Amino acid sequence: MSIERVGTGAHTVLVLHGWFGSSRSWQALLPHLNREAFGYVFLDYRGHGDRRGETGRYSIAEAAGDVLAAADELGADRFSLLGHSMGGSVMQRVYADAPERVRALVGVSPVPASGVPFDEQSRQLFDGAADSAGSRRAIIDFTTGNRLTGTWLDAMVRHSLEHSDRDAFAAYLPAWADTDFHTEIKGSDVPVQVIAGRHDPALGAETMRATFGAWYPNLELEIFPDAGHYAMDESPVALATCVERFLKSH
Repeated sequence: MSIERVGTGAHTVLVLHGWFGSSRSWQALLPHLNREAFGYVFLDYRGHGDRRGETGRYSIAEAAGDVLAAADELGADRFSLLGHSMGGSVMQRVYADAPERVRALVGVSPVPASGVPFDEQSRQLFDGAADSAGSRRAIIDFTTGNRLTGTWLDAMVRHSLEHSDRDAFAAYLPAWADTDFHTEIKGSDVPVQVIAGRHDPALGAETMRATFGAWYPNLELEIFPDAGHYAMDESPVALATCVERFLKSH
């Protein structure tokens, strides 16, 4: 397994990307990280990033198992998890499977453990994204409030196309959208921080309060006024500051 580590700190943070992303999706965040306090480990799912061509079931459970295998390979008995979007579901599955190993969870526009319900029109758009660059662009534009430059949107689409296998990308949609294991984590006392962008119409503050807020008694919810679904690109300095302030206390 290809593992990229940034920082030499004793507090290990396993970083999990979203559906459109890869381990390289966090590049804008790197200059702002405290590398002495933390050791950030950026991971790819099967079929994404450096693991393109690697087959599997492409499920949330499988991805979580791979995260735990990476932690074992690193010799990290305990760690925190930072997950974006689909990575928010994966990090919660890791916690459900190995709660004694998890120090804290940080979700950036994270998918809840209940999945994400869609209306019929939206589901058709998302279902078509595996074979349509235009659908991918429309989804990214919608989830950032139709307010960002077309150059950035095109770069995000290009990254998605270049860093994921088509079949893996297609399979991960029902994995994160339709998988529901929230009864396994409801009431957990793990420290959780959720960062929601004000311009994210789907996984914004209201959804976070109704899901994470209902399940995790120790939730800290942060609303980023200048971000949509991709705070690591839209507000990287604020994101690094917010995440590290929270993790330092755990």
